[in-house]
Amino acid sequence: MNVKERIKTLDLLGKRLTNYDFSEIIEKAKNKNPWFTTENIKLSLNAVISEFLTEKKLNDWIGHYSLPQLVQPKKIGLVLAGNIPMVGFHDILCVFICGHISMIKFSDKDDVLIPALLELMFGIHPETKTYFQRVDSLKDYQAVIATGSNNTSKYFHYYFKDVPHIIRKNRNGIAILDGKETKEELQYLCHDIFYYFGLGCRNVSKLYIPENYDFQPLLTAFDEWKNISYHHKYKNNLEYNQALYLLNLSPFMEHDTILLMESENISSRVGCLHYEYYHDMVSLENKLTAISDQIQCIVGKPLEGSIVHRIGFGNTQNPSLSDYADGIDTVDFLINV
Repeated sequence: MNVKERIKTLDLLGKRLTNYDFSEIIEKAKNKNPWFTTENIKLSLNAVISEFLTEKKLNDWIGHYSLPQLVQPKKIGLVLAGNIPMVGFHDILCVFICGHISMIKFSDKDDVLIPALLELMFGIHPETKTYFQRVDSLKDYQAVIATGSNNTSKYFHYYFKDVPHIIRKNRNGIAILDGKETKEELQYLCHDIFYYFGLGCRNVSKLYIPENYDFQPLLTAFDEWKNISYHHKYKNNLEYNQALYLLNLSPFMEHDTILLMESENISSRVGCLHYEYYHDMVSLENKLTAISDQIQCIVGKPLEGSIVHRIGFGNTQNPSLSDYADGIDTVDFLINV
C-alpha cells in the first residue's frame, strides 16, 4: 500500500466508526478495566475519529514530511500504556502511515478497543492486516516506542539500548491561572482536570495561581462534576487520600469532587489537585522551562512574549495528529529508522 491508500483507508475507518454500534465492545472493555466508563470510552473514540481519521487532517499532517510513497517496511515494537482508553492509537497510526509494521504489546488494561478498531480496518482493506502484529513479548524488532512509568522507563532504556527508540515516562498537564478566568474558562478547565478521572498524561494535575487567588469561582465550577465522586474507584481514592492527609497532618482543601493541596510536585494523586503560588510570570516561565521534562502540556490564556506554549482551556484531551507525546516527533523518528 502507498501513502495515499493508507490515508484513504484511515478516512474510511473514521466514517465507518461514526455509525458503528460499539456497545458490545465498550461493555467488554469496561469489564476488563473499571476505570473505563462508557462516557470516557466514547470521549476517546470521538476524539480519534474527529482528530485522527479524516482525509484532510491526515494529508495536512503528513504533508509536512518527505514521506516516500513506498518504503521497505521495518518492524517497530510498540509497548502501549493503558491508563486511558485507546491511548496508544496515535503510535500505531504513526507506524502505519509511515509504512512500517507494528509489533504491538498491549497493556492488559486496554487490549479490547484498539484491536476492535483494527479488525474494522482489516474489513475495509484486507491488505492492512499485514501491517499489524499482536505480540506478548517483543523480539526481532528494528526500533521501539515504549510508554511506561518513571520506574519502567529505566528498564526500557536498558533493554532497548541497542536499537533506535523512544522511551516515555510520567508527565502531566499543568494550568497557569491569572485569577481573571471567566466562568466558561473555569468550566473548560474542569474538562482538563476531570476527564478520564485525571489519569491521562495530558490531564491537569497542578495549578499555578497568583498570590491572593480566590478559589471560590473554581470550587463553584467543580460543583458541576459531583457525579465523578460516585464512581467507586475514584471515590475510594478520594477517601483514602483524605484519610492519608489527615493522618499526616497535611493541610488541604476539600471539595466533594477533589482535594486541593499546595505542593511543588507536578504529579498529584488520583482525586487530588496540586497548586502553587507564583510571584511574577517571567520567574514562573523560567521555572517551568527548567522542569519541562515533567510537563506534557500547559493550559492557559495566550500571552504575548511568552516562552512557553499554552493551549486553550478544555483542549487537553483533543490532541491533534501533530501533538506528539513528550514533544518527540514520532513520524520524524520513524522516517529515519
